[in-house]
Amino acid sequence: NWRWFPKGEGRDYQFNDSLKPLEPLREHLTVFGGLSHPNCRTMGGHDTADTFLTGSAITGGFLKNTVSVDQVAADAVGQKTRFSSLTLSTDGGVGEPTRSSTLSYSRNGHPIPALNQPQTVFDRMFKAGDASLLQRQRTLRSSGSMLDLVAEHSRSIRRDLGTQDRVKLDEYLESVREIEQRVKRSQAWLEVPHPEITDEELKRLHLDADDEAPKKLMQTMYDLIYLAFRTDSARLATYQIASMGDGSSKAGKFPRLLGFAGSLHNLAHGHERGASAEKLGKWDRFMATLFGDFVERLRSTPEGEGTMLDHTMAFYGSSNAETHNNTNYPLIMAGGERLGLKHGQYIKFGEETPLSNLFVTVLDRLDVPVKSFADSTGELSEITA
Repeated sequence: NWRWFPKGEGRDYQFNDSLKPLEPLREHLTVFGGLSHPNCRTMGGHDTADTFLTGSAITGGFLKNTVSVDQVAADAVGQKTRFSSLTLSTDGGVGEPTRSSTLSYSRNGHPIPALNQPQTVFDRMFKAGDASLLQRQRTLRSSGSMLDLVAEHSRSIRRDLGTQDRVKLDEYLESVREIEQRVKRSQAWLEVPHPEITDEELKRLHLDADDEAPKKLMQTMYDLIYLAFRTDSARLATYQIASMGDGSSKAGKFPRLLGFAGSLHNLAHGHERGASAEKLGKWDRFMATLFGDFVERLRSTPEGEGTMLDHTMAFYGSSNAETHNNTNYPLIMAGGERLGLKHGQYIKFGEETPLSNLFVTVLDRLDVPVKSFADSTGELSEITA
């Protein structure tokens, strides 16, 4: 009864106790079984956060990644909003290869730093800051000038470097170019007023929450994603709530702080035998409740001809199955009915169907012109209307 995957199949499936909070939303979501990234099936069970949205194998000396699906979409639709995408996580920053603390990767496979402090996210979206407009313009112009100098100097020394050092320098210059684009974007939006939120929305937020108050922290991060969408500050967001590293993740202590006993890592391994399935299931139920509350809020918000949920695809899951197995990822897609998705099913796929097929389907629903993504072999017609 505490297994993550439901009983049955098709439209007649039954949620187990771990996903019961999603029952009121069953007609607006699809549960997937059997999907995974073939390139990642032989990777270490702790390593696949890096690849959840890229589908790329992280192997070899440089551990090179590829672009994540959210950033493919951001390149196509992100220019319409103040922020091309919102990248959040529990730990913040980028972590290190195979221990990533971000889900988002640029076109060049570079990790995009994640924000993990609610107050910082809020200030970026809704506060112009104390500096005057003229001061901010000067700062941005100065940033652009410094980046030009860095790029020019780096190119002048490239001819004196060996092959391996040139590769590292090129990666550095690519990062500089990405920063240049962000600076230009900030300049373009500088004189556009920041959006306003209601007093009721503000009261929901716990902007001082940190990893010592995990429920408030996660709820507030979900709320900030909602506000980013409602105010059209961003149309894409990723949120990595936890990772299965060696215990260094701040989220590892969340089950203990919330009264579920043990660490997240131990629960996932099943170290606490006997009642471990129930304990892990209760943690899954807690996480499903948070996700369900977010989806319900989208469903309760009118947007165009329908609701915000009708126009939003919310993807939820993990790149590990039981005992850190890299097949049969636990995955849910909610919303997007006005974008051409249909729901109300638990669909089981064979291992020959890569998760990237779902990503291609999502990109197509967003009118992002791609023929393939990673190792995709087509779309998932099972969820398209």
